[in-house]
Amino acid sequence: MKLGSARRPLNAPVAAPGESWSLEVQVHPSDIRKRVRYLFLSRVQVTAWSVLALLYLLGLALAAAVAPGVIGGLLNRQEYQVLIAERSRQGQRLHGLASRAGQLDSRAMELELRLGKIFLAYGLPPAPPWKRIVAPAALARGADDSIYAGAIEQGDRLRLRVRDRLMTLDGSLRAVQAFENAHPDQVRTTPSICPLRGELVLISSFGRRRSPFTRQLELHTGADLAAPPETPVYATADGVVAFAGQYPLGRSAVWWRFGNLVIVENGEEFVTIFGHNSRIEVRPGQQVKRGDLLATVGNTGWSSSPHLHYEVRRRGADGVYRPVDPLIFILDHRWPSEERLLVRARNAPPVDDFAPLPGLSLKGRK
Repeated sequence: MKLGSARRPLNAPVAAPGESWSLEVQVHPSDIRKRVRYLFLSRVQVTAWSVLALLYLLGLALAAAVAPGVIGGLLNRQEYQVLIAERSRQGQRLHGLASRAGQLDSRAMELELRLGKIFLAYGLPPAPPWKRIVAPAALARGADDSIYAGAIEQGDRLRLRVRDRLMTLDGSLRAVQAFENAHPDQVRTTPSICPLRGELVLISSFGRRRSPFTRQLELHTGADLAAPPETPVYATADGVVAFAGQYPLGRSAVWWRFGNLVIVENGEEFVTIFGHNSRIEVRPGQQVKRGDLLATVGNTGWSSSPHLHYEVRRRGADGVYRPVDPLIFILDHRWPSEERLLVRARNAPPVDDFAPLPGLSLKGRK
């Protein structure tokens, strides 16, 4: 095939400016027996095809120029997706760490409450108050642009709060350890465990209440712990059994109402009382250790259901043994609203309208 174009004859006149012209394209096949093909293009068509060819070349040049940027953009997009996935993983980890910090904070609070009860039981001055630490402003500003800003700020606050609480706990533990090393006898005779094990329900706490029998307001000097009949009752501290049995009605109606009663002298500072028992397993004058069996839960005396009346009395500066909230001295069980319990125990004035201890066989406490 032969490609050619029409040629103007030598003697043909030249087109004057402004006159129309055309382009002839001849296509000669390689086989001379086949006819020649002619393609005539006007001036407008030539111009149009020239413009299209020029645009095509410009497009190719532009594509070659922007190709590196497009390819880089695609690579950056893939990297961006990888970064998004990594951020999501780190965000989940951040939330997990914040949750764990919250658990540590709750555990530290529980330890603070338990140490507060120990301080009260030993008669130690209150531990220094915990001070809230606010996260530095720089930390908060650094997280402003992140979707995890709230989690980051919360984590910073929890981290600082846990650190401060642990420092406070460390000082309190050192104080308790020093006291226990210096007063081992007082440690053994300070009530510190629950007299019942297993399932129990607090049905009446320490404080003012209306008597279920007389319907009069009275001071309930102990805590009533409901439990199944014959549940073992254990000594809460080392001591000596001062009374075991039912107190004679003719000598005191108040103490007779407790039915089968066990009273234990715990050193020079405490007396613990266990009322409404079914069976008594100790005798007056018997030495007992913390955790020894004293009796079993019953329903004797003025009692509407099987339960244990547990009472703790502490000797004051005047030598009188006054009732105190026994829940403070149960360190192996957590009660609802223990923080309120500690505040009330710290600020409660000494009680005076209570029945004094009966005449005991050992030292005749007031």
